[in-house]
Amino acid sequence: MVFRALLTLISVTLVLWGSAPLAQNEIDTLAIRKAIENEGDLSLDSIYPLANVPDEDVDSLLPVFVPFGEGEKLVYAVQYGIVNAGEATLEVRNISVVDSIPCYNIVSNARTNDVFSVFFKVRDRFVSLMDTTNLISVRYEKNLREGKFKRRESVRFDQINHKAIYKDKEVTIAPRTQDVLTSMYYVRTLPLKVGQAIALANHTDGKNYPLLVKVLRKERITVEAGTFDCLVVEPFLRGPAVFNQKGRLTVWVTDDRYKIPVLMKSKMIVGAVSAVLKDYRVAEKLQYDEQVQRRRSK
Repeated sequence: MVFRALLTLISVTLVLWGSAPLAQNEIDTLAIRKAIENEGDLSLDSIYPLANVPDEDVDSLLPVFVPFGEGEKLVYAVQYGIVNAGEATLEVRNISVVDSIPCYNIVSNARTNDVFSVFFKVRDRFVSLMDTTNLISVRYEKNLREGKFKRRESVRFDQINHKAIYKDKEVTIAPRTQDVLTSMYYVRTLPLKVGQAIALANHTDGKNYPLLVKVLRKERITVEAGTFDCLVVEPFLRGPAVFNQKGRLTVWVTDDRYKIPVLMKSKMIVGAVSAVLKDYRVAEKLQYDEQVQRRRSK
């Protein structure tokens, strides 16, 4: 369904393509490298398999500067071809404490406009709680209302014991696993360079998925929110797809310290879907992660 794909484009952002579940719940770096090289369209510069990093070494690899924070809000016009279909937002509402862990409260809302709602009404809401120090998912919730379809789901991530805990089951996960929203926010903290490929462990809908993001090129674009110098990135994964595998998602993020997604485009069999930044507000306060700094200075 076009509308479900359309709203998934915003809410999932960089994590639109699924792949086969990870074997033994680990990032297979060599397999990913081979897959990239077989594509023939990427000169692999470096790879960041953070899931394989021992816990005692993680601090030295965490970014010192986090480009988002409380108060950041991104507003997108969602378009199907040239038709305005609705609006979506990505917002860091506040910092909440969950199980004694300070977390970024990340909220994504997506809705069709009045015209599209006549045919298919969408009111989707996704919430991620991301550890402000370790930049990994602590909890993920989604509330879907798409036509007559409704679904609510919540999962808690026990990152110490490597478990994704649902109401009726537990799933073993890789170290430093992200959900679909925190994956995008984590990628924004990385020093992206053309030619790189970034690998992450991701969990959604009860399964573990490897996520790879390619950095393709630099490009200046103009959208409703302004003109931006951008890095063009693309999710790279094989297997069952949210969109048909023949589809292709491209994301433009600002080539600065904020890495704001400015434009997202996906070409599918049913047509082209875009999310275009029309308004934004950066975080009220951006600062170096003092907890990480203190640990590094010991």
